[in-house]
Amino acid sequence: MGVESHTSLCIGIDATRNRSGGAVAHIRGIISGSDPSEIGIHKVHLWTYDSLLQQVPDRPWLEKHAVPETKYGLSKQLWWQYVKLPRLLDQLRCNVVFNTDAGSVCPSRRSVTLSQDMLSFEPGEIQRYGYSKARIRLEVLKSVQAQSLKRARLAIYLTEYARKTVESQIGHTTRSIVIPHGIDEKFRVVAGTREEWCNKKSLQCLYVSNAAPYKHQWHVIEAIANLRRQDYPLTLTLVGGGSGSAQERLNQALAKHDPERNFAIQLQFIPNDEIPNYLAKSDLFIFASSCENLPITLLEAMASGIPICSSNRGPMPEVLGDGGCYFDPENPASIAQSVKTMIDNAEFRQSSSVRSVLRSMSFTWEHCSRETWKALASVCI
Repeated sequence: MGVESHTSLCIGIDATRNRSGGAVAHIRGIISGSDPSEIGIHKVHLWTYDSLLQQVPDRPWLEKHAVPETKYGLSKQLWWQYVKLPRLLDQLRCNVVFNTDAGSVCPSRRSVTLSQDMLSFEPGEIQRYGYSKARIRLEVLKSVQAQSLKRARLAIYLTEYARKTVESQIGHTTRSIVIPHGIDEKFRVVAGTREEWCNKKSLQCLYVSNAAPYKHQWHVIEAIANLRRQDYPLTLTLVGGGSGSAQERLNQALAKHDPERNFAIQLQFIPNDEIPNYLAKSDLFIFASSCENLPITLLEAMASGIPICSSNRGPMPEVLGDGGCYFDPENPASIAQSVKTMIDNAEFRQSSSVRSVLRSMSFTWEHCSRETWKALASVCI
């Protein structure tokens, strides 16, 4: 995907829909990770909401644009994407627009679209929402995302698993590549501060994720309760909050297995800058999701050097490889056995932690940024 050095390109980035932690980290990482002028991109126009603009660093080649419509409802945001954005691209002579969310309705054929959401495409996952407004929203979103990815000159996926899964349902896009997320360096520092287990009277398990139907926190609570009955001195911290039916199931599990809150607590949303502290103080990371594109919390745990017990679904085996112990996220007995294996087998625990740290080193924002700029430039020539 090389670009001639004399090429002078202008790129537009639509990040108006980047609301999740991973999506925010992605746009920050792309802007911070490398200099696009080195491959002939002389100007980048970024459109998004005010608070995200404040988080993105200033660069000589970057022009930031606040989008007033982001302060209002979805209908006004979609109107901006469909009507106003194409005009802005023409006025500013952008060679291509980078849709950082596949839910974009921008009709421009000069587009590169990033797929960050797997929930609508993962077989069986959408059914967890039953007959609800959330289910209808996911069905509509699936159609919009499919059209956006097929319309694009280039589709970017975060994992090979995501590319195969999405394209198996929408058909092969014109061109597609895989460019994974990076990991913030603050998580790598934690690896050098971790305490050995031998001097601890209890072991702290950590699960970082909001409560959702595919996150299975209630099964994790049951698994830890079962292990405690077998005299494993475990506590569990759930970070991320939640709402709706998933939160109700989580609350029911807490009421059943730990009514006095002797071992399990749930914390609400915690800023990303504080997560390294929780990883440093914890002994075991549990990731029980059954649907992901590229789970950034799993990447962060890998970089921190904490032993990891992970779901065997989705892209997790592709990402974690031999750096952890796997389980069926819908089977509390399987989760318990994975945790038990990690506790009882010190040699496996230590070697898998080393392997996960080594694997994490291939996920850098510098690589993500550089490959993204190269991909955007490639569709212009």
